[in-house]
Amino acid sequence: MRPPFPPPPERTAELRRRFAEEARAERPDLATLCLLVAAQADGTLDEGGIDAAQVELDRLAGQLPYRPGGARAWAGAVRELLGERCGFRGCAADYERLESSLLHSVLTRRRGLPILLSVVWLEVARRAGAPVYGVALPGHFVVGFGETSEAGAGEVLADPFDGGRLLSGNDAELLVVGATGAPLDPSMLVPADPLEVVLRILNNIRAWAAARAERSDVALWAVELSLLLPSHPARLRYERAQVLVRRGDFMGGAAELDAYAEVVGAVDEGAAEKVRGEARAARALLN
Repeated sequence: MRPPFPPPPERTAELRRRFAEEARAERPDLATLCLLVAAQADGTLDEGGIDAAQVELDRLAGQLPYRPGGARAWAGAVRELLGERCGFRGCAADYERLESSLLHSVLTRRRGLPILLSVVWLEVARRAGAPVYGVALPGHFVVGFGETSEAGAGEVLADPFDGGRLLSGNDAELLVVGATGAPLDPSMLVPADPLEVVLRILNNIRAWAAARAERSDVALWAVELSLLLPSHPARLRYERAQVLVRRGDFMGGAAELDAYAEVVGAVDEGAAEKVRGEARAARALLN
């Protein structure tokens, strides 16, 4: 199967304009942002394909019962539809595929990473009126149902990667301990907002690309989309510079390194000088 490749430059420019605009909206739409990421990854995903994915989310939502009850009833209804009838779930092999991070592909294949399967759950349940939210546990994204407080104390957690298995407090603890070696902290249960979800998806894509030197094209667009988010780690500029140098754009990478050094210099002049040295080394590669 041919791996997905980004669209041509003019399409890319339009997608990035729309992504930045949506990310700065008063209420960013998670499905739209995820589909714009997917269109940046897969040049075959046109406007018709984006619309079709939104329609599929609407169609699935229409199959849920009308207000089945409280949080546990909602979680059970969504699990029965998506996990059992439709077969949405994940497996270890999904971590090796870029498509596992692309919403349109996850809707078609019904396979994906925990966070993309959670996006499907969130969007379908939200459209049906469920009290639902994402929970960004370290190393494993899950979905919560029920009303939340600022402390994130919801009622029911479900794991879409495991077909929607309902999680006890001990189950959630084991997921966190397995990922970090540390116990579950209540702050980990705070609902994730759409931009946090999208940044985490892009982090996964960057990690996928980092393990595949031949896909530096993916590493570049993933970091550039991350930089379009209103809030992002400053170190992403350094990462972009490194990708540019790896791709042979020595002048572009050096300029980005110099710009990052200016940011770093405000707090750590020694680190900034090291970055400037990397910029000089990148320019030297032109000789």
